[in-house]
Amino acid sequence: MSTEGTTPAGTPETAEASTPAPSPAGSIVVGHDGSTFADHALSTALGLADQLHAPVVVVRAWSIDTAPRPANWEFGYVSTFAEYSEAVRAALIEDTAALVHAFPNVTTDYRAVHAGPARSLIEVSREARMLVVGSRGRGNLAGLLLGSVSDQCTRLSVCPVLVTRKRPNR
Repeated sequence: MSTEGTTPAGTPETAEASTPAPSPAGSIVVGHDGSTFADHALSTALGLADQLHAPVVVVRAWSIDTAPRPANWEFGYVSTFAEYSEAVRAALIEDTAALVHAFPNVTTDYRAVHAGPARSLIEVSREARMLVVGSRGRGNLAGLLLGSVSDQCTRLSVCPVLVTRKRPNR
């Protein structure tokens, strides 16, 4: 398992997130936040990667507020950013395992990036073949007020961006 995108041991832990390393050239980058919309985006990315014989890099952006507790967390102990990052990465691997295992021929890497979601995806996908993101479809007003990750990615990414939308169950 790769530890790219995590804070290396011995690195100063500041509130400022460093620029994450780009994914390998020709890879497909997909954002995953644990939602069903992200599962649909991941499934789409894995299907494309299987057809194109491309590796997939699954990215989860995190902050201290959104990170799960590290495995060694206990009351009174302050975990490091590296420990939080590894906890996020472990949750990402667990959350995506079933979908990833359905595509055994696709090489998959996982990145936990301590930054906002749009910035994380745009930076990691700098050298990618494609960026795949899910759309929650919040609508104009909610999207405007909350900010849309998919909108930011389509406007600012240097690689092609595929925005997936889960079809409603009929």
